[in-house]
Amino acid sequence: MTATAMRHDARSPENLGALADQIAGFLAEGRTRTAAAALGGLAAPDWAEIIENIAAPLRIDALSLLAEHDQAEVLGHLRADVQDDLARAMAHDHLARLMSAMSHDERADLWKRLSPELRDALSPAMARAEREDMRRLSAYPEDTAGAVMTSDYATIRPDMLVGEALESLRVQARDAETIYTAYVVDARHRLLGVVSLRDLLVTPDAGRIERLMQAAPVACHATDDREDAARLIARYDLIALPVLDEAGRLVGIVTADDAMDVAEAEATEDFYKGSTIQPIEDSLAHSTLATLYRARIFWLVLLVFGNIFSGAGIAAFEDVIAAHMTLLFFLPLLIASGGNAGAQSATLTVRALATGDVRQSDFARLLLRELVVALGLGLTMAAAVSLIGWWRGGAEIALVVALAMVLIVLMGAVIGLALPFVLSRLGRDPATASGPLVTSIADVLGVLTYFGIAMILLDLG
Repeated sequence: MTATAMRHDARSPENLGALADQIAGFLAEGRTRTAAAALGGLAAPDWAEIIENIAAPLRIDALSLLAEHDQAEVLGHLRADVQDDLARAMAHDHLARLMSAMSHDERADLWKRLSPELRDALSPAMARAEREDMRRLSAYPEDTAGAVMTSDYATIRPDMLVGEALESLRVQARDAETIYTAYVVDARHRLLGVVSLRDLLVTPDAGRIERLMQAAPVACHATDDREDAARLIARYDLIALPVLDEAGRLVGIVTADDAMDVAEAEATEDFYKGSTIQPIEDSLAHSTLATLYRARIFWLVLLVFGNIFSGAGIAAFEDVIAAHMTLLFFLPLLIASGGNAGAQSATLTVRALATGDVRQSDFARLLLRELVVALGLGLTMAAAVSLIGWWRGGAEIALVVALAMVLIVLMGAVIGLALPFVLSRLGRDPATASGPLVTSIADVLGVLTYFGIAMILLDLG
């Protein structure tokens, strides 16, 4: 397939990888015009993926095939590690021009990662307003709305006529992230209301903004959690969410695409925590061996020591096991059932807490429901496994296995429900309370429960 043919179907990862190999070959041979022609018409995200798949020494050459404004857009789509490498390799004046053309939130993220020496070198080449904007945006803590907001927004005054407001938006459109929503502010930049572009277009030019605007709009504060900001955007179906400081002044907006990035990042983090893996900043394909090792070793070692208690529980009931070896046949089945029930309960609870569907005050009601559901599940599973118990060891073994199944499933479900609530109350992420952690706790209690019932019912005490 030729480069031109691949360009028109370049959005699949396979074609982007093949196209990147061709572009690298063209650049290595000095055929820059051929490379530029092969990449013509690609969207900025596709350009970014092409550059990420090219060897590091050729990345600046590939980026240079674009006009500077387009370079700035592509730079904003690159992975953080590739951005950092390009920033260190570029001439300072070139990097300063690109950062000036980047969207405000993306350049603030890049500025935050630059070394102090590189910041000092770039500062003279950038306007004072741009430097102050980057410093202000990069000063917010990572998990706040201020860290993901942009200062590219359009404002109008309440005393403007519609025609004046439209003319003002035409002037601001070049630099604004979005003009579909305009923010009405007073002389002190306090947010008074919002006006949609559609309302402006269908209203006569002589109409006044203060009569047209929606007063008291949905907003958040810069120090609010970024998840809360994303949740507000989804709840009220907003294009962008205004962000205020302590005095009610408009300092930025969080756009819907930024909210999607936040939701994806938080879902990924919860997914990792649910599997007892420390969050990985880079993608799996580009993570180093040391990063992958550090992300996994802590919980694996911790759970190893936790499972020692299961072994200790088995050792405490050696006499029971020696007298009835058939009990060992059912041990993996029972322990796995408790862990599976706990993992299911934890998954439902963590998700409900994360979305705000349930709160701490709902714990008692949910616990009662979970007990009823888990009892039903345990009785159903006990009925099935007791038949095998009867076949393997007679009526006494069947009774032991059935009772153990009911109690173990009940305990697993309660642990899976309660642990996320406990962690949330302690200010920890409830997502940690799923998967292996719940399973390990359920394993220990399951062993003690199973052999304890066996010791009592089989009269070996």
